[in-house]
Amino acid sequence: MSESDDALRSMAANRGCKLVKSRRRKPGGDFGHYGLKAAKTGKELLGFGPNGLTATAEEIEAFLRGGAEASWKSSLRAAGAAAPPPPPRRRESKPSRASLKRAWQPPPKPQRSEKTRAKAKPSEPEAPKPPKVREARPADSDDISALLVQLGYQASPADVRRRLAALRKVGQPALVADRNGLIGCLTWHVTPVIHRPRPVGRITMLVVAEDERGGGVGALLVAAAEERLRALGCGLLEVTSNMKRMRAHAFYERLGFERTSYRFAKTLQE
Repeated sequence: MSESDDALRSMAANRGCKLVKSRRRKPGGDFGHYGLKAAKTGKELLGFGPNGLTATAEEIEAFLRGGAEASWKSSLRAAGAAAPPPPPRRRESKPSRASLKRAWQPPPKPQRSEKTRAKAKPSEPEAPKPPKVREARPADSDDISALLVQLGYQASPADVRRRLAALRKVGQPALVADRNGLIGCLTWHVTPVIHRPRPVGRITMLVVAEDERGGGVGALLVAAAEERLRALGCGLLEVTSNMKRMRAHAFYERLGFERTSYRFAKTLQE
């Protein structure tokens, strides 16, 4: 017999039984199957059928290990065999931390319905709506004056109101970006020239509130001015920007403007 057979034989002997193994190799026979008998009386306890032995090694082991202990003891009593004393109880050792860690499994998370998950998911903040671009009004003078301060120019609301009226009179009204209040302003001008076939359009001033810069407000104002200048027949759009405004230079280049010339300025005395 193999080592496993020897182990089964020893286990059976400890329980007052005798292990029987078939060695017949006929087709359809019981080769490799086992049976158990009472050691003293020879009474068949497990694995005996009309055509030979029927039990597997696993069934024999389970029967002997106590999976069928009650049947095992009653079979022995019926066969007249004395039940062997129970095997000595082994002293249980404390499980190691590693084994406890391997054995522990986190409790399953409670399943939530789609409706519950939808409620639990934090809502994403809505993107701000694009501002409305419109012509400036006299009532916008205070807000435009405050925006000009951010650009570095001083112009009182009264001054702004007079200049807005003058621009509107010549058909070149200032444009503002409005989203629950003014957040940007642009002024533009049409310059007739003799050296070009069509007039030159010019952006004369553009300012966006500091906390709104980089959000596309300036691009909206430039696009609105470009549309008006094209409609008035302009063939070129120009803009001047102070040499120190590096961010403004990058902004205009992103919109397709190119550096083409130097700007020279001189203050005229009254």
